[in-house]
Amino acid sequence: MKRYEHYINATAAAPSTGRYFASRNPYTGEDWAELAEGDATDVDRAVGAAATAFDGEWRRLTASARGRLLVRLADLIEEEAPRLAEIEVTDNGKLLAEMGAQTRYIAEWYRYYGGLADKIEGSVIPSDKPAFFNYTKYEPLGVIAMITPWNSPLLLLTWKLAPALAAGNTAVIKPSEFTSASTLEFVKLIEQAGFPPGVVNVITGFGREAGSALVDHPDVAKVAFTGSDLSGQKIYENAAAGIKHVSLELGGKSPNIVFEDADLEAAVMGAISGIFAATGQTCIAGSRLLLQRSIHDRFVKRLVEVAREARIGDPMDASTNVGPVTTEAQYNKVLEYIDIARSEGATCVLGGGPCTGPGAKGGQFVEPTVFTGVNNTMRIAQEEVFGPVLAIIPFDDEEEAIAIGNDVVYGLAAGIWTSDMGRSLRMADRLRAGTIWVNTYRALSYTTPFGGFKRSGLGRENGLEAIKQYCSVKSVWIATQTSTANPFVMR
Repeated sequence: MKRYEHYINATAAAPSTGRYFASRNPYTGEDWAELAEGDATDVDRAVGAAATAFDGEWRRLTASARGRLLVRLADLIEEEAPRLAEIEVTDNGKLLAEMGAQTRYIAEWYRYYGGLADKIEGSVIPSDKPAFFNYTKYEPLGVIAMITPWNSPLLLLTWKLAPALAAGNTAVIKPSEFTSASTLEFVKLIEQAGFPPGVVNVITGFGREAGSALVDHPDVAKVAFTGSDLSGQKIYENAAAGIKHVSLELGGKSPNIVFEDADLEAAVMGAISGIFAATGQTCIAGSRLLLQRSIHDRFVKRLVEVAREARIGDPMDASTNVGPVTTEAQYNKVLEYIDIARSEGATCVLGGGPCTGPGAKGGQFVEPTVFTGVNNTMRIAQEEVFGPVLAIIPFDDEEEAIAIGNDVVYGLAAGIWTSDMGRSLRMADRLRAGTIWVNTYRALSYTTPFGGFKRSGLGRENGLEAIKQYCSVKSVWIATQTSTANPFVMR
């Protein structure tokens, strides 16, 4: 098997523990690589390298020079995108079509933030005090801890790393223990692009040892995390002890709402894409499908017809529509929720169990599953399953759709399908979610802020909003003339 070490100060570094752990291919069920098992000692080495780089050569570079390095990195990513995609598929079992699109697209994040690097502008403040000149400037925070998930490792790392580097920070990355290989291959490109040693470091391992040590390290200025809301809550609590900056991109239970005046065929395709693409393993999954009662039965019939044709199999095969669940624990969790839905009285109209047919190797495939007869108090409607399981809930009118849509602890995204633009604007105003899609689903861009309300997280990634979340604002006051005013009176 291929062995991966930590990446510290632009060098492969063996773990202080001397231990390694296996990474399993979820499609074949076989171990294919082994990774260094990090602990607090390894984290301290990585944070030390990042802190030294922050105060050294990296800090002395101009913003324009940082931007040029990011653009150079984007070019390298484009060249290596197919190879990186294959590594991600081997690690997490998602479709090559999706991972390939993601690895090609992430180059645009580095170009975008490379262009923004020298445009983080402060301002001159018109002061109410005579004989003073007052201005603001944005400065980098320092060492950023980045903890990333297993479902889209490089894309969700990029959402953090590109703006953080553009702002002048350094980074220590702790990728998911299930999908670390693509991150370790990616950081080789950072070295090739010419970034100084220590600017980006990677520690692999488990949350209890490596992740906790990274969050708690006194020299970490900010923690940027993507994952479950419970893990995010724990990180938030621990980071608060050190008064650290935190951004959290957490879970969702997003409503995909279809009105009777929608283009129903387009909405069917959007609903299927919203839940079965990525095998449902995405925080923005449209896992609650809200159907206006007048179209409920015919919409469900058509949706089941299309979803039944999904091809399940090898994620490397371009003809495959649904791949395996990434981890064994997640596979078991999805099946448990299917049982919960049945026990609560929901009706399974498609799928509803493990998939063991042709092409379903490795023992971690779940059939695309659709439940009707769901009400919004059921656990299947309230809790994030993170798998190919759709809960269908009927509604009568806009008011009821809004009430159901907002009646969860999450607020990450929502979809609206209607031909009435007035309705779409009304719904967009009242749905408590960070992203609203109208007559589409899962559209994302490096130019547009992304993040959630409620337990879906804190802060925003992407767009202009993101880069300032990796900065501190400094106010500078300059007296333009000497003063002999009373020193005990505030000026």
